[in-house]
Amino acid sequence: MKRSTKQRLTHVPLYLVLLGVAAFLYFRTDWAAIGANFFAPEGMGRPWAGEWGTWPDLITIGAFNTIKYTVIAFGGGLALAVVLALMRLSPLRLYRWMGTSVVEFFRSLPVIVVVLTLAFGVPIAFNWQWPGGSIQAGLVALILVGGAYMAETLRAGIQAVPKGQTEAARSLGMSSGRTMITVVLPQAFRIVIPPLTNEFVLLLKDTSLLFVAGMMIDQRELATMANAMTVQGATAGTSTSFTQAAMLYLVITLPLTQLVSWMERRQQRAR
Repeated sequence: MKRSTKQRLTHVPLYLVLLGVAAFLYFRTDWAAIGANFFAPEGMGRPWAGEWGTWPDLITIGAFNTIKYTVIAFGGGLALAVVLALMRLSPLRLYRWMGTSVVEFFRSLPVIVVVLTLAFGVPIAFNWQWPGGSIQAGLVALILVGGAYMAETLRAGIQAVPKGQTEAARSLGMSSGRTMITVVLPQAFRIVIPPLTNEFVLLLKDTSLLFVAGMMIDQRELATMANAMTVQGATAGTSTSFTQAAMLYLVITLPLTQLVSWMERRQQRAR
């Protein structure tokens, strides 16, 4: 008997076990309870009949704010990451120490701790309020934590650029600063695009932690909006709004994760 045939025969019991588990779960599951609690008609609506349930609010307020907060946090974090990465690679020991301290400090703290500290600890300690309210404190927290993680990614990308590129630029008379900006950084960003996209996805999910800072109704992101609808609203007493929020998160994040996979495969072929 061929080895490939033997391998296929050994796979048969595994498929049978999987099929048995699936059948057991199917017959033991209370599908009526799942439908009533996770797909309640009041929330899911009947789009074919023009009834949209709670989708409009989840999309126009929750999903919109989630994307907005993510873009703000990612943009600010990326700008901070460039500064921190350059400080960590600086020939000056003081700058290296400062950059390393900031990166390691914010990478070591949970996001929710940073959000709570900035939203409540800082105003109490200094008798001062954030101009944009507590939601601004939450966004600053995401920028600080996201920037710390992206700084390490960007530093690795800069170090991955062949030293010959820097030497060639310097031999042409470029200053070290111009070489970094026009030669090294563009190549480094090209290298780290996949992990930076992953960081964007992580920040998108971390926006769900902003609820601890408190926010107005029109400031609610997707998870907070879904939770409010579960407590009071058309889907109160069921988990339908959480199901809808999960669907919207998937709609947003799955294309991004597929984009990351495509870029990684493209980079591997290029190598």
